[in-house]
Amino acid sequence: MPSPTVRLSRGASPSDVKPTNARHWVIVFAVTLSILAYIDRVCIAQAAPLISKDLGFSKQEMGMVFSAFALAYAVFEVPGGWLGDWMGPRKVLMRIVIWWSVFTAFTGYMWNLSSMVVCRFLFGAGEAGCFPNLTKAFSVWLPTAERVRAQGIMWSFARWGGAFTPPLVIFVLKFMDWRMAFVTFGAIGVVWAVLFYRWFRDNPKDHPSVNAGELDLLSKVAGNAEGHAHVPWSLLIRTPTVWLLWLQYFLLSFPWYFYITWLPTYLQEHRHLTQAESANYAILPLFGGGLGSLICGLLSPRVAAALGSVKSARRLLASAGFLGAAVMLTVSIQLENPLYAMIAMGMASFCNDLVMPGAWAACMDVGGKYAGTLAGSMNMMGNVAGFVAPNVGGYILQNYKTDTGAADWNLFLYIMAGVYLAGTLVWPFIDPVKPIEQRH
Repeated sequence: MPSPTVRLSRGASPSDVKPTNARHWVIVFAVTLSILAYIDRVCIAQAAPLISKDLGFSKQEMGMVFSAFALAYAVFEVPGGWLGDWMGPRKVLMRIVIWWSVFTAFTGYMWNLSSMVVCRFLFGAGEAGCFPNLTKAFSVWLPTAERVRAQGIMWSFARWGGAFTPPLVIFVLKFMDWRMAFVTFGAIGVVWAVLFYRWFRDNPKDHPSVNAGELDLLSKVAGNAEGHAHVPWSLLIRTPTVWLLWLQYFLLSFPWYFYITWLPTYLQEHRHLTQAESANYAILPLFGGGLGSLICGLLSPRVAAALGSVKSARRLLASAGFLGAAVMLTVSIQLENPLYAMIAMGMASFCNDLVMPGAWAACMDVGGKYAGTLAGSMNMMGNVAGFVAPNVGGYILQNYKTDTGAADWNLFLYIMAGVYLAGTLVWPFIDPVKPIEQRH
C-alpha cells in the first residue's frame, strides 16, 4: 500500500499536528494474540490427566510432552526473531499463527507418545516467533516512553489468558472431549491471522490511519523499521548485558514453567483437590503474574522519575521481583491450607512478572533495529529452561518419594525457589538501556 498523503496547513510542521492513535491498535493486536498464545499452550496442562489416562502416559512421559513444546520454542526463537527483523512482523506473524493453530488442532488427533511429542514440538516451533515479532512491532510503532507500559499491558493479558484457561478448558470439556477441545482452540488463531494481516503494516508511514503528527512522534525509532538480513552476532556475543539478559530469563522461566505444566497435577495429587477445584486454584499464579506485569508497566516510569534513571528503576524492580518470588514460593510450601498456599504461589508469580516488562523493554532499547533477534535469543534461553524444568520435575516425581511413598513435590518446589534466588544476583549488573551499537 502506498504511503498516505498527509495535508498540512501553510506554515505548519508535523509536530503541530495532533497525533493519531493508530499505534494503540498494535497493542490491541498484541494483547489478543498473547491471550490466544497462552490459551493454546496452557490448555494441555489442564488436559494432562485426561491425556495421560487415555494414552497411558507416565509422569516422566508427560514431562517429555511438556518439554517437547519448550525445546522447539527455544530452538526456533532466534530464527523467528531474525525473520521479523528481515521480512517484517506482518508476514511472519500471519504465517506462524496459522502454523501453530494447525498443530494445536492436530494435538487432538495424536495416538501415542511419539506422535504427541512430535506434534507439540511442531506447535512450539510456530509459537516461538510470537513475542519476538510483537516486540519488533513495538520497537517500530511505539516511542521509547510508551514501551515498558505496552509490554506490561501485553504480558498482563497474556498471563490472564493463561490464568483463565483451566476453567475455560473445564467448561469446554462439558460439551466435548479433550481431543475436540484442541481443535476448537486451534480454529481461533486463523481468524486472528487474517484480521492482523489485513490491518497491520511493517512501517507506520505505510498505514492510512497514521498522520504526520504520529509519524513525528515515531521519528526517533523510524530506523527500526528497516528490514535487514545481517545480524551482528559478534557484537551481541561480546556484550555482557546480552549474556546477562539470557541468564536472567533462564532463571526466571525455570520456575515459571511449573505454573503451565505440572500445576494442575500438583493440585490434584499433592493438595488432593478435585479437577474442578484445581482448575479454579490454578487461576491464581497466572492471574497474579498478570497483575505483576501490569503494575510494573505502570510503576516503572514513576520509579525512573523518582530515581532519575531508567536503568536503576529496571534493576530495582527486577531484583525485587526475583527476591520476592523466591520468598513467596518458599512460603507456599510451608502452608498446609491449599487456598493460602496458592495465594502465596500467586504472589510468587506476581513477583516473577515484575521482571518481565523491563526485560523485554531492554531487548528493544539494547537491540534497536535488531530487537527481534535479541528478544528471540533471550526468549530462547527462557525456553531452554522450559525444556529442562518439566523434565527435572518429571524425574524428581518419578524417582524421589516422601516417607509415605508419595512423589516429593516439595523438593521440586524448593529447587525452583533456589533458582529464583539466584536471579536476584544477576540484575544489578545489567545495563538495560544502552544500545549495543554504542557499547564498542
